[in-house]
Order: sequence, then structure tokens, then C-alpha cells
Amino acid sequence: MKTHKIKTVVLKDGTVVLDDLPVLEGDEIEVVINVLDPIPVTYPLRGAPFRYDDPFGPAVDPSEWDALK
Repeated sequence: MKTHKIKTVVLKDGTVVLDDLPVLEGDEIEVVINVLDPIPVTYPLRGAPFRYDDPFGPAVDPSEWDALK
């Protein structure tokens, strides 16, 4: 048995449309519906783009290190 995963959204009238399925007419298939949990609102920055200006540079200025004094 081959497994194929396709994500789609349920339409307002409750229908689900699946296009370009990798099966032939007459093939027997099994449909399983998993409702995905929404992303919790407690993490508002999840998925937000970010960048590192100097990823290998020091985190703070070396003169601010107490261990070097």
C-alpha cells in the first residue's frame, strides 16, 4: 500500500476538493481525515522571518566581560 499526503482546506459548504491525485480510475482508496490543531496564539512570532546580522561575532562588546578584567 502506498501512502500519499495532501493538505487542503474545507470549503464553506463543507466539501473537500482533491485535485491531481496519483491514482487511476477504479482504484480502491481509503480516506482518513486528520483535523490539524491551529497554532496557539501564545506564540505570536512563530513563523515570522528573522535574520542574523553577524552570527559568528561576539554577543557583547569584549570590554563588557567581567572575566577579562
